[in-house]
Amino acid sequence: MAHPNRLDIDKIAASLKTVQDNFDRINATLDTPRDPMTDEVRRNMIAGYREVDKILGRDLDLFRMGESARLLELNILVLCGNDEAKRRDFAHHIEETRERFYDQPGGGIGVLVEWLQHHKNANPWRRAAGAYIHILSQPQLFIEGNHRTGSLIMSYLLARDGEPPFVLSVENAKAYFDPSTLVKESKRHGLDLLTKLPKLSRRLAKLLKENAKKRHLSA
Repeated sequence: MAHPNRLDIDKIAASLKTVQDNFDRINATLDTPRDPMTDEVRRNMIAGYREVDKILGRDLDLFRMGESARLLELNILVLCGNDEAKRRDFAHHIEETRERFYDQPGGGIGVLVEWLQHHKNANPWRRAAGAYIHILSQPQLFIEGNHRTGSLIMSYLLARDGEPPFVLSVENAKAYFDPSTLVKESKRHGLDLLTKLPKLSRRLAKLLKENAKKRHLSA
């Protein structure tokens, strides 16, 4: 495995701010319009990238036994940020998410770990795209925030393999959001697994490779 990259949080934050400022224009191009990117959503995503960078700095394997709680923390960050009062308000939701994350038949963290192990020799973009599809397709890994948490987990996998993270930009937003909507509407079992999801996985892997920006890495 390549040495993990570190993230340039300031440049990632700048890209997300540009997306926020242009979101109405982006939304007009999407097959399925999305909710606006609020200041809170943007701040929480930046907190998530900071946490990913911290994990990369410690060279932690999030999919090793004993580390999965850090994946749950990424989901909490995109929903609540570091606001302790909001976390207290979301306590019941967080507990329900934890139960889903560990115990959901056919869709919990164990299924994702097994898939990553089976594809450990795949290229970084294929592994990251496949992980994202496992998180976002039905049954989803988390109750809420699967898109945002999934993008952070993709970034972690890419950077840990020595590649730049995935960061939303004005240029890649449509190419990210449109297939993501199709993934969200797909089931991970049955016909979708054989026909729809492989095509979407290749499409997302191509997106990740073509949008690998070294400027999002720290010097």
